[in-house]
Amino acid sequence: MDGLKRVPVREQDATERAHNFAEVCLGYDLNEAKAEADRCLKCKNPKCQTGCPVNIDIPRFIGKVSEGDVEGAYRVISEYSALPAVCGRVCPQESQCEAKCIRGIKGEAVSIGKLERFVADYAREHALRPEVNAEKKNQKVAVIGSGPAGLTCAGDLAKNGYDVTIFEALHEPGGVLVYGIPEFRLPKDTVVKSEIENVKALGVKIETNVVVGKSVTIDELLEEEGFSAVFVGSGAGLPKFMGIPGESANGVFSANEYLTRNNLMKAFSEGYDTPIAAGKKVAVVGGGNVAMDAARTALRLGAEVCIVYRRGEEELPARVEEVHHAKEEGVEFKLLTNPKAILVDENGWVKGMRCSRMELGEADASGRRQPMEVPGSEFEFELDTVIMSLGTSPNPLIVSTTSGLEANKRGGIVATDEYGGTTKEAVFAGGDAVTGAATVILAMGAGKAAAKGIDAYLSHRKK
Repeated sequence: MDGLKRVPVREQDATERAHNFAEVCLGYDLNEAKAEADRCLKCKNPKCQTGCPVNIDIPRFIGKVSEGDVEGAYRVISEYSALPAVCGRVCPQESQCEAKCIRGIKGEAVSIGKLERFVADYAREHALRPEVNAEKKNQKVAVIGSGPAGLTCAGDLAKNGYDVTIFEALHEPGGVLVYGIPEFRLPKDTVVKSEIENVKALGVKIETNVVVGKSVTIDELLEEEGFSAVFVGSGAGLPKFMGIPGESANGVFSANEYLTRNNLMKAFSEGYDTPIAAGKKVAVVGGGNVAMDAARTALRLGAEVCIVYRRGEEELPARVEEVHHAKEEGVEFKLLTNPKAILVDENGWVKGMRCSRMELGEADASGRRQPMEVPGSEFEFELDTVIMSLGTSPNPLIVSTTSGLEANKRGGIVATDEYGGTTKEAVFAGGDAVTGAATVILAMGAGKAAAKGIDAYLSHRKK
């Protein structure tokens, strides 16, 4: 191999994986990982690290892999990230660290994500845990939500000696990692649970079935429960719809509900009493990663599946890898297509969809070419299930039950600085609860920044 090409990553065959929920990507073994790590140019001024939202020292951990010191590589990553096995699987490295890799100028970028995954999996298989050496502080911090933002913030605060408790609304911790991302991309019982156990090993406590805003309020946590600060990382779980005729019919799901019922409630397994009307002919409306997840899940549940998206393939917001995998598995793409109405039978069930063809016009202020309807282009096709994957927004419950906490017009909590400070003293926020739906790694970056902000706030207040 000439060093310009990546070491290939083994995957399940597309025809087989389309019928099971086992992980698609099989990852590197030690020899493959060392060979890929050897491709790193060891730049004196590495750009890759600046592309990482949690600022992992990428050259240092890759150097350890190249030497065969995988435990050392894990220790490096653990200084920066609480969720390396997750990030190695779902982080969009191609637009972040790998996009800045110098090796990628005249060849293929180093496969940073797959190397991170290899190191994290090695650590899990060899029972390695992150280390904590900080002196304990007599200050309690509450973290709302156990998704990537909350877990990261909690882990960093625990490393700094704080007494941290996470409050999770659902019956299992993990947030979007357990309810939103399918098993074939992110295994729950091995990968996610292991990462959560690593955070707990730092001293973090997790209380489930606590709906902040109902079970307890932020004001009560601060005024009655003895917490010195609160981080809100509650995500964005409120689905959006189009407002077209037929959306209230039986057989219409939000992607959020469809994936939650399948991923968290195990609807795909005969051993669980949580069935889902999976559908035989399914249309997923949207073009992001969540749309790909929903489409590939429906496919595995036995449906014929199509993606309906009003722009072209170049404009699909989903990762290239996810689109590629969906196509390989048999998902059909109806691009430049916009739903006009969901057709409903006499019993109130979905029977089809009416759409119009679209064409792309001039770019708007955001740089995206705007879709315009082609006159007289309407057509219909048969369906029994529609999954709407149009994004999500934060649930207003926390803001509405917290004095002095402000939200913007999109429902996101207003962050007043780069560390997630809010309009209420001692309350910080980050991730999807602030920005609306985004990526796991951006939520982790926000959680990391908020941990710094909380540490600075409490250190200053103590003085």
